[in-house]
Amino acid sequence: MVSGKKFSIGRVIGYAVSTLIALLSLFPFMWMFFASFKTKNEVLATPLKLLPKTWNTVNFQTVLQNADNPLFNSMFVTFLVAISAVFLSLLINTMAAYVFARMELYFKKFFWFYCILTMYIPGVTILITSFLVVHSLGMLDTFAVLLLPGLAGGYSIFFFRQFFLNLPVSLEEAALIDGCGRFRIYWNIFLPLSSTPMVVSGAGTFIGYWNSFLWPSITITDKKLQQVMPIIRSFQTFYGAEYGRIMAATCLAVIPPIVLFAFFQKYIVKGIVLSGLK
Repeated sequence: MVSGKKFSIGRVIGYAVSTLIALLSLFPFMWMFFASFKTKNEVLATPLKLLPKTWNTVNFQTVLQNADNPLFNSMFVTFLVAISAVFLSLLINTMAAYVFARMELYFKKFFWFYCILTMYIPGVTILITSFLVVHSLGMLDTFAVLLLPGLAGGYSIFFFRQFFLNLPVSLEEAALIDGCGRFRIYWNIFLPLSSTPMVVSGAGTFIGYWNSFLWPSITITDKKLQQVMPIIRSFQTFYGAEYGRIMAATCLAVIPPIVLFAFFQKYIVKGIVLSGLK
């Protein structure tokens, strides 16, 4: 009886702590949502008040009716770039991971060392070099410059390679005996078995492209190809930030990632747990 009571008290304390952490994590989103209905002075007013005095939709109207920087057009283009990047990056990284995990080739250790080395090089350190490369290739102000440079990633290749190494070798040997080629083994066996890590990697790729700010800012000047984050940044002027408009645009911009996470939540959590297992 006593142990049951202790167990119940422990569960109550656990739920209370979890609820508190969840509320603290959700507070920035709640503040962002309510701030989008406030005026600039009300957003900056002290002491901080969560709810607006009057619910004002002017910020949303201004953001949606801004012809110079159309938010919905930038969201649509960014979505196309992000979705294209998800499929292409999964194809490229899983193929490379399969080669490193299952095939033997000359200088394999050297290429694997080079692949791992890229994980420790911050992207900002090669920003100027990357810009000069895409400029020399005539890729500025094109859809390709937003999509191609970030497709292959050392971390994703490492992630999939570790997963492929844990798959039974007997599956591959049986397929080879039946006459399957390497690509067919990869396509018909390894890819279907790696659906969970693919969802995790794909979600990370989507968020990375969706939140990209620096690269689109220096490579895109065409308004038809503007991405979401530079558009939101445009509400920051030399004369001050329109915080209400920034919060309104951000509220609209976070909808696709939230929908993505809600739809694939089960697989993302499962993949995170799986990535922590040996």
